[in-house]
Amino acid sequence: MTQTDVKAVAVDGIEALAVDALRWLLGQARESGSGGLAWAARPSDAGLEPMLYSGTAGVVPVLLEAWRHFGDDAYADTALRAARSLVAAVDDCEDSSLYFGLTGMALVLRTVHEELGDAAAGAAADRALGIVRSRFDGTRWGELFDLMGGNAGIALGALAAGDEEFAVLALEPYLRTAEPVPAGVHWEFRTGRDGRMHHISHGTLGIVYALATVGAAAGRTDLVELAEAGAAGVVARAEDGPEGFLVAHSDPAHLPDLIERYSYGWCHGPAGDAQVFRRLRDVLDAPAAWSALADRCWHTVTRSGLPERLRPGFWDNNGRCCGTAGVLALACDRIAEQDDGHDFAAVLVADLADRAIRDADGARWSNFEHKVTPGDLEPRPGWAQGNAGIARELIRFVRLGRGGDPDYAFAWPDQPPVHRGIRQATDPIRPAGTDVTS
Repeated sequence: MTQTDVKAVAVDGIEALAVDALRWLLGQARESGSGGLAWAARPSDAGLEPMLYSGTAGVVPVLLEAWRHFGDDAYADTALRAARSLVAAVDDCEDSSLYFGLTGMALVLRTVHEELGDAAAGAAADRALGIVRSRFDGTRWGELFDLMGGNAGIALGALAAGDEEFAVLALEPYLRTAEPVPAGVHWEFRTGRDGRMHHISHGTLGIVYALATVGAAAGRTDLVELAEAGAAGVVARAEDGPEGFLVAHSDPAHLPDLIERYSYGWCHGPAGDAQVFRRLRDVLDAPAAWSALADRCWHTVTRSGLPERLRPGFWDNNGRCCGTAGVLALACDRIAEQDDGHDFAAVLVADLADRAIRDADGARWSNFEHKVTPGDLEPRPGWAQGNAGIARELIRFVRLGRGGDPDYAFAWPDQPPVHRGIRQATDPIRPAGTDVTS
């Protein structure tokens, strides 16, 4: 067998793993009435969950990814049935946010309308965003004031939906609530909490991402300058320099019982920080400086020891939000943009393959909680901690390994699209590493 054949077999094996993951995921779907399908956050939960983070809205993107990748209309049909349940859930959803409420549901429904021609989904998306706007009190939408659950995420969702004016309106409160720190600014992420968080999911860099994205699109220099001040405040905290980039989870510690002071994934670590710096590279001045910060994040991630579980609490998660799949997303971005990251992407995929639970029902993953016994957690179907998020990244890895399109079928508003100008147009994406699976 030639070297090329070996690489093809490795990628084919990961594609088969993704198929098994999708099969288990589809097996967890439940009838939701009127021909709709929906998912619970956990298979053992009695109630259904519509949210992007852990429910039905987060499953639809991987169904669209699978439909585009495999050309199988069964995935599109399932996405349409899932959208039907989301349409029915809009009027009863009390949360307005990107990851936990109506804004995320609206973006998924709009994509179903655009990709699959479902007019009811498009109308429901418009209705959902109208409800979100009606709930704005002039400052915020509730306790959370971050990307996942607050203004920053709602602004990104509004911009993705084409409502630039609403996106700016959602971000203007950050101008008057910024708190000075020695090198810049930061914000309270939840009402009444003393700790200040720094990273993309709930902290300063998530707000920075939204301010820079919307500010650049709307020509609002005040928002852009505030984004730069927020980024400067976080950069000043960075350790592991000058080559690396590592910032504590929060200051003072948001979770007093947190064993690990530092995280490395998308949610609270340099894998997510790098995505923010990729965005700043694309929309602000001095792209080389922002690229250098993203490279420093990558340096730290690849030398951290993950995905090995070096000690209790260090790396117990396979998922997209806080685990291996989220780091794989960044690795694939680097493959596409810089022809870099192949070897580490192969390590991450091999780990996911090794940890997969495979049987007649398909494949799924159990995260681990070191503070309880038994520590193996129930496998989940959703985007953040389960099959939907993992399978989506495996499919993209396979496509890149075959020289295919690096873009997703559904563009998450807080992961920058691949910047093709970084690579030479004639520089093909070489296949990924060989030692991925048998």
